[in-house]
Amino acid sequence: MSKQTGSGHPETERDPVSEELHGETIVDPYRWLEADDEAVSAWEDTQNRYTNEFVETDRREALRPAFEALAAHETFHVPVVRDGRYFQLIEAAGADQPRLTVRVTREGDPRTLVDPNDLGETVSLGWFVPDPDGDRVVYGLMEGGTEEYDVCVLDVDSGEIVDRIDDVGRCGEFSVAWDDDGFYYQSTGSADDGALLEKELRYRELGGDDRFVTDDIPERRWPNVHVDRESGLVLVALGELASDTELYVLDGDELVPLVTDVDASLAPLVHAGRVYLNTNHEAPRFRLLGADVEDILARVGDGEPGLDAFETVVSESDDVLTQVVPAGDGLAIHRIRDARSVVSLHDVEGERRHELSLPEFVGVPRGGLAGDGDTDEVVFGLQGFDRPSSIVHADAGSDAGPDDWAVVQSPEFPPSLDPREGLDLTVDRLWVDSTDGATVPVYVVHRSDLDPDGVAPTVLYGYGGFRIPLLPSFGPFRSQFLADGGVFAVACLRGGLEFGEEWHEDGHREHKHHTFDDFEAAGEALIEAGYTNTETLAGMGGSNGGLLVGAALTRRPDLFGAIVCGVPLLDMLRFHRFLLGETWTPEYGSPEDPEEFEWLRAYSPYHNVEETDYPATLFHTAAGDTRVHPGHARKMAALVQHETTGDAPICFRSDAETGHGMGTPTSLVVEQQLDRWTFVYETFDVEPTVELDEP
Repeated sequence: MSKQTGSGHPETERDPVSEELHGETIVDPYRWLEADDEAVSAWEDTQNRYTNEFVETDRREALRPAFEALAAHETFHVPVVRDGRYFQLIEAAGADQPRLTVRVTREGDPRTLVDPNDLGETVSLGWFVPDPDGDRVVYGLMEGGTEEYDVCVLDVDSGEIVDRIDDVGRCGEFSVAWDDDGFYYQSTGSADDGALLEKELRYRELGGDDRFVTDDIPERRWPNVHVDRESGLVLVALGELASDTELYVLDGDELVPLVTDVDASLAPLVHAGRVYLNTNHEAPRFRLLGADVEDILARVGDGEPGLDAFETVVSESDDVLTQVVPAGDGLAIHRIRDARSVVSLHDVEGERRHELSLPEFVGVPRGGLAGDGDTDEVVFGLQGFDRPSSIVHADAGSDAGPDDWAVVQSPEFPPSLDPREGLDLTVDRLWVDSTDGATVPVYVVHRSDLDPDGVAPTVLYGYGGFRIPLLPSFGPFRSQFLADGGVFAVACLRGGLEFGEEWHEDGHREHKHHTFDDFEAAGEALIEAGYTNTETLAGMGGSNGGLLVGAALTRRPDLFGAIVCGVPLLDMLRFHRFLLGETWTPEYGSPEDPEEFEWLRAYSPYHNVEETDYPATLFHTAAGDTRVHPGHARKMAALVQHETTGDAPICFRSDAETGHGMGTPTSLVVEQQLDRWTFVYETFDVEPTVELDEP
């Protein structure tokens, strides 16, 4: 097997900065790469040119037709239903961005409301929230993937913009809530000003005032607003990411405590005159609580009601209860069962009507269940490793049964790369023993006629954090790799939510090393099972998953033949100083705390690079990332290039006009995917062999 070699890495100036943290002297030789100035831009240009030597190849051009064909399909997002109208993002084949559409019936033709493709090359629509009557919709537009928004309000019937608020900062569908006259929304400062965590809750009266409501929002918390138009109840949940939630009633401009004395997650839903809470309080796999709206209102101001005001509606079970939505006169619930999705229908009292007869290894995307109190149905996204992401409608009426669901929208791909047609795939699930007695599910996908012989090029993907489960999913750009004899594996690591809050807590804070243990155990299991070996195994991950594979790189460089590390956190002693980093300290711990510093110092990838033979590695980031600062990837690339004793390439890629991932134009997504997969193909000497055909 031949490999690309990386002799002649670009030289990076070392300008060491020393500081003492909790009695230890920390030396940072590349602190200057945290800046966003001309010197750093010149460094990135040099690094990008170096990376081009390894990814601008004949193999890339051989892959290009398939990747462009895999991107050139109609893409359907989960509809939002309001009073019989279906609002949906649909990306046309060949378009760079999805457009916002509306249908007046389930089978009707979509009418375009907003098309960001007409607004500029770098403009995207990040989110939208229709009002309860479906007459108006508020949506957010951003430039260059920054996740900082201008907010517009559209009259659905006329298609006219009737209101606009510019420069709102970070805002989204969870902080937007309509009442009869306008809507609540969050505004923040900008990333350029270092003020993303300066948050306000505001109210916009259509055609009238825009008024300040409160800024009594702690730095680490984010508001989630719910309005009951019948009673006027306004609920504000202030939640830490993957940590506890405080719940308030908004009385005028005052946040009156409703539930603030529990260390638990509280996800509210207001439906049919009731307030529901999906919570892990005294229920690690979550349960659903409920209380009448009128009872809640009667208790406000008379001391904090707390969870004593609620009763159990759906008890904890062996499954993980992850999302609840209205569905006609009842409820629809998404659960996780052994790292796969199940969906059930219930009445408003929580009594189960039935569970849908879904295939075994399928996943509903996080937040991918939608419903409405005025329509007897539930809508959701459904996908699997051998099942492209599709939209499902299920009958939620009291007379419906398990089989009353159907796929109504699904993308088309070239038949030779479509697992429903010419690409015959096998999906297996391994149960892998890890440290401290944990057993980790690892999904393994490959061509059905592939006889693993210990040398198959294999990509192991993971995340493991923030209560985010990795359920069966479909990635179109994997298809070429699978068709060419590759193996793709997904490890469901501790830190996620596959088995509830205990699984999450066993992979965060002082237990974060368990996430890395699980990933390494998964890699070893793939080798022991005869799929691959240390020279043909790649680790891949992004964001928190970038931290994961960054740790794998420094902990076990001998286990992997390649690492693809995207938009990563890597300097875990300074992550909290940039952008949204301070809000992640409940998940990781804070470097300002002496004990927590020790956890972070022990695994921080940037501080554990040493002189050794590192595998081929691609660090990729983006100029507009307002979540994870690009300095993480820059500094790590420079340090690994300096310390490696081998000749494998250590590459860095920075993309302009995009950010952490949201809003990236499809044409740029193709180039990004070509970078990553070409790097794998070149490192493992894989030849593209599949002949492309048309759908």
